[in-house]
Amino acid sequence: MWDSTMFLSTLTPKFYVALTGTSSLISGLILIFEWWYFRKYGTSFIEQVSLNHISPWIGGGDTNENGNNSSNGSTNSQQNNVPECKVWRNPLNLYRGAEYQRFYWATNKEPLTYYDMNLSAQDHQTFFTCEADAGKAEYEIMQTAWRERNPLVRIKAAHKALETNPDCAPAYILLAEEEATTITEAEKILKQALKVAETNYRKTQQVQHQGSLMEAQHRRDTNVLIYIKRRLAMCARKLGKLKEAVKMFRDLTKEVPPIMNVLNIHENLIEALLEMQAYADVQAVLAKYDDISLPKSATICYTAALLKARLVADKFSPDIASKRGLTTAEMAAVEAIHRAVEFNPHVPKYLLETKPLILPPEHVLKRGDSEAIAYTFFHLAHWKNMEGALNLLHCTWEGTFRMLPYPLERGHLFYPYPTCTECADRELLPAFHEVSVYPKKELPFFIIFTAGLCSFTALLALLTHQYPEPMGCVAKSVLNWLSLPVYYIYEKVEGMLPSNLLQQLSRI
Repeated sequence: MWDSTMFLSTLTPKFYVALTGTSSLISGLILIFEWWYFRKYGTSFIEQVSLNHISPWIGGGDTNENGNNSSNGSTNSQQNNVPECKVWRNPLNLYRGAEYQRFYWATNKEPLTYYDMNLSAQDHQTFFTCEADAGKAEYEIMQTAWRERNPLVRIKAAHKALETNPDCAPAYILLAEEEATTITEAEKILKQALKVAETNYRKTQQVQHQGSLMEAQHRRDTNVLIYIKRRLAMCARKLGKLKEAVKMFRDLTKEVPPIMNVLNIHENLIEALLEMQAYADVQAVLAKYDDISLPKSATICYTAALLKARLVADKFSPDIASKRGLTTAEMAAVEAIHRAVEFNPHVPKYLLETKPLILPPEHVLKRGDSEAIAYTFFHLAHWKNMEGALNLLHCTWEGTFRMLPYPLERGHLFYPYPTCTECADRELLPAFHEVSVYPKKELPFFIIFTAGLCSFTALLALLTHQYPEPMGCVAKSVLNWLSLPVYYIYEKVEGMLPSNLLQQLSRI
């Protein structure tokens, strides 16, 4: 048996200084290389080697084409002007009474925030009231009803407005949105509202040129009519009457009033056509709205990716693709996925169901978590219905972050990712939901470990140089402590095995 005490006694303080200095130098070189590789490729070299080469040998987990699913902002100067965060109405917002309220009854959790509902109240006041309503009791009641926080007070005010004037269409809208507890009841109320709204529209259409007040009143009646038609089409979609819903949405997309810029009815049309699996019609709608001059949305970008993934997803295999390379169609699908992820990086986690989904808010922030929830809530079924689409998304979406090393400063196909989305999403989404933020690129474990090792060995080298004898004693004590288990195991083995076998092993 080797004598560790004799060996340790022969080591001088210079040896410990050289040892710790050499270790510090080597770990420092590894740290510099790791940092350079991380800055250039966005991931750790050691982590990549372990995941792609070592892990398969020992039966490790799946290996993605990107070992790091995150990205960060850098300190480089901003090259593009980041647009301000603008809140949009959710084109597929649910009914408060028939859907949001039922969720509250089941979970006792408020699905909507006061900030979100207040934005809706402002929208309703903007589109469903006008200057000509002054002195009209029913419309003055509705002006205050939209602002009420208590839903029972709002419903009571709507009934009072109808008692004052049975032709008050905004009152029907409020009752359909909040009092009806099923979609069927909401549709019934909206059909009553449609008759009233059409009558009011025809009346004001004839006198709209008789002054600014009449023009404002006609604009209000137009907004009410379009809103009711859209909600009726959404009722038809929810009740499974797809052809009827598609026809109504198509008719509405031909309208041109200013309210159309807010409603984004083409997104309702895309979702209904996807449910019908009318992919050629969906492509035609995308060709019209996926234009460079028009604002993008998660629905536009991810639907374009879904249609391209549909052509190759059923036969796509990451192993085969890594060997032979991507075909032209597969490359187009992957590029479309990267484009969609660059626009809104929060959607894939919901589509792949790695993060729990909640009811969508009434307003969304484009490129934010709220938009990702609103999109996934209605489109997850379409991705599931397309064989292999989610697998293709799973294998390729993280590659976007390697293409965008500094997404908060520079974008590839879009403006840099806005930094204001987190604050707005926290206002729009309920408190029980964990808000997603842009995947910030965290330092890999091996870089942190190497930095710690480098610092520790450098500190040891410094202490050994300044206090060689005490550090030598400390090193001997540590080595003795570490060798105790080895001595114990050796003695046990020596007691169990015959001495001649140990002699033969020692010779070998």
